[in-house]
Amino acid sequence: MSMRRGITRSALFAATIVAAFTVVQCGGSSPAQPTGPGVSGITLASTSAAVGATVQATVSLSVAAPAGGAVVSLTSSNPAVATLQTPLTIAAGATSGTFPISARTVGTTTITASMSGTSQSATLTVSAPALVSISLSAANVLGGETVNGTATLNGPAPAGGAVVALSADLPATVTATVTVPAGATTATFTVLTRVVASTVTATIRGSYGGGSASTVLTVGAPTVATASFGVSGTDSTDTCVMINGGNNLECTFNGTTSTAPGTITAFDWTYTVARTITQTTTGPIFTNPASSCSFLPPPPMPAGSTSFPLTVTLQIHDSLGNVSSVKVDSGARVLPGGNCGF
Repeated sequence: MSMRRGITRSALFAATIVAAFTVVQCGGSSPAQPTGPGVSGITLASTSAAVGATVQATVSLSVAAPAGGAVVSLTSSNPAVATLQTPLTIAAGATSGTFPISARTVGTTTITASMSGTSQSATLTVSAPALVSISLSAANVLGGETVNGTATLNGPAPAGGAVVALSADLPATVTATVTVPAGATTATFTVLTRVVASTVTATIRGSYGGGSASTVLTVGAPTVATASFGVSGTDSTDTCVMINGGNNLECTFNGTTSTAPGTITAFDWTYTVARTITQTTTGPIFTNPASSCSFLPPPPMPAGSTSFPLTVTLQIHDSLGNVSSVKVDSGARVLPGGNCGF
């Protein structure tokens, strides 16, 4: 009987110890659940960037930031590649905040955001600046017209600038290169086109820093005859000097920019100072037009003047019977050049 009571007391004591241990274990096995926000994500506006560029990044919280805001620690695993300012304070009530990353040198780095024992990371790859696009101010032009092009890099050009190689299909032409100034991301260039008999497409191309880009320009045939020209002299633009005793003007009337649906067969020129001289040419270039002393007013030269105003006009005709309106240039001038009593 005494042995049975001893066993009962021992069993009761053991059960009590087990129960007590179980209560302690149950109470201590549940870690305290965080009530504040943690970092739930980090995203980059772009996972790649050129040296010198800035990338915007966004940190997201698991819950809204408390009163006073949430302070997030930021790190770059390779500060030589990209740098950032730390920490980031997310305003009270907000669930996200943004910060800039500055790309410094070519390479890869991991951007990490941390707070309250939580962290998230994203990878950024930094490369040398490269060409990313070629664009045009107009996608369609008539042959003979010009259009502006723009070369765009994905980051600032380095010291000394970025020399972008250019090329174009006929009937378009471009300069061989255009330079993006140091620190800039774009440079403009001019695309020239030739007159065409029917609509043609031309591809404008560029390359730099391992990147290449292109765009298409549509060059159309003219639907009406349009006269266009310029006046150039040997001394300066729009200046004609009398030569050969006053019998010629040392300058050129250039109508190569004129357009028409058909082949241009006649260029009707007039040029006027004191009287008007008329001349028709079959080609667009009219060099050293004829003159005479009677072309100018009689001497002497008006006080304070060294030249006379010259007005030049052009009208064209094409093989289809089209006739242009008259194009007028009143900005030229004639210098007597010591002829005709001046």
